Amino acid sequence: MPRKFAPDQTVTLPTGASARQEPEALAWNPEDAGFWEQRGRGIAWRNLALSIPALSSGFAVWMFWSIIVVQMQKLGFRFDADPGRNKELFYTLTAIAGLAGATLRIPNSFLVALAGGRNVVAVTTALLLLPALGTGIALANPDTSYGTFAVLAALSGIGGGAFASSMSNISFFFPKRMQGLALGLNAGLGNLGVSVMQVLLPWAMSFAMFGALGGQSQVLDGRPTWIQNCGLVWVPILATLALLGWFLMDTLPQHRVSSTPIALARMSWLLLLGFVGTGLGSWLLVGVGWSMWIVLPLTIVVTLGAMSFLTPPSVRASLKRQFAIFSNKHNWVMTWLYVMTFGSFIGYSAAFPKLIQDVFGYLPDGRANPGAPNPFAYAWLGPLVGSAVRPLGGWLSDRVGGARVTQWSTVVMVAAAIGAAWAIQAADGAARPEEHFGLFLALFLVLFVCTGIGNGSTFRMIPVIFTKELAGPVLGWTSAIAAYGAFVIPNVFGAQIKAGTPHHALYAFAVYYATCLVANWWFYARKGAEVPC
Repeated sequence: MPRKFAPDQTVTLPTGASARQEPEALAWNPEDAGFWEQRGRGIAWRNLALSIPALSSGFAVWMFWSIIVVQMQKLGFRFDADPGRNKELFYTLTAIAGLAGATLRIPNSFLVALAGGRNVVAVTTALLLLPALGTGIALANPDTSYGTFAVLAALSGIGGGAFASSMSNISFFFPKRMQGLALGLNAGLGNLGVSVMQVLLPWAMSFAMFGALGGQSQVLDGRPTWIQNCGLVWVPILATLALLGWFLMDTLPQHRVSSTPIALARMSWLLLLGFVGTGLGSWLLVGVGWSMWIVLPLTIVVTLGAMSFLTPPSVRASLKRQFAIFSNKHNWVMTWLYVMTFGSFIGYSAAFPKLIQDVFGYLPDGRANPGAPNPFAYAWLGPLVGSAVRPLGGWLSDRVGGARVTQWSTVVMVAAAIGAAWAIQAADGAARPEEHFGLFLALFLVLFVCTGIGNGSTFRMIPVIFTKELAGPVLGWTSAIAAYGAFVIPNVFGAQIKAGTPHHALYAFAVYYATCLVANWWFYARKGAEVPC
């Protein structure tokens, strides 16, 4: 039978936003077959069903810069007189969003235990209204400053940060035997928001969706375009999802949230500390011009330091218990592996449309390529296939083992990255670059498929390797560091595009994937591995 809390404890019953504060309540124990069948199953699936669209919309707002910057460049938004530097600055906007989303995952990794799942999901979804509405207003004016767009890109990172708390929250609802499927559905269908966004926004820009309230159109290729709809279209969606989360999702008893105001105060303060690290990193990257390889670790250290020393004693005590993951070597190994899978997925998703435009959209003499493929016609395919197969990766891992699935998907990633690099190199300098586009696209789709399968398999490995108490923070932490792929990959491609050698980036990624292959085999996949999973 599930244990009961002591009579002097106050907990929140898992019965939605209207839950009463009771002195005594059943523990949440999905591993108990009777509890799961009689009560747990329905509550768990309801929370998952509400979590998925909220997470999907968060991903969409976080990654909508991948579409916006392509259109901004076509519309003639100019932030620097040097054309090469101007192109690089568009990549930098997607990188700032990536930096913010990844950094905000660090506090989000620990929010559920401090503020409760319902509060975290509903409030983070509501906060996304800020970048959605703000971006819509800013895009309506071609004279908006680059600094304004940089701030909005940072705010959109709220959607990326929400992934860590969402996955941590769902991991508490389901028994271990269903973790691969549940986490795969949450993450896979959540990631699908990237593809939905990349299909939705070109259509939303094509007409005056909000009438006079949406502002004036701009002219692109002789046709009116409402680029501001890229932000505005999400406002009614986010408002609806925030309300559904608030009234229909649950906070589990073990999180022991004493009151909603205290929970929201804790959450707000930790997110603010995350923005301190984000703001510093963005300023050093854009304002000072520091290398991203310096900015990235400094941002992480500043954020963790602020959380360790600038939080109330009660919060600090809870964080200290969860910070135990940092002394466990498998936390670092799994972080390395998860960067390969999710980091590649989100980084390629952010950079893919712009990469297509820059590699195949111009002839060797710098003129526009009349036969260039339309980035919007193809860019959504990568995130789509990567998201769609993620539940398959979790499902396969439940049956044959996560380490084995990770091993084989990594082998294919090494080969696909090398092949895609060769295709880019062949297109560079070709009189008709589009002749190499088919091979490039096919190999990139293979990369996306492998990142999706690897996403599911590595996330399935974590609940097997770690105890229930540590698995949630580890899931959040690994996803936080992996999300820096959305910062690193656009920056790497931007720098290599400026240097004229974009294929170098993919050759370097292939070398990194090879190191992941060795690490996974040694610790988890080989016969006699330290932790076979």
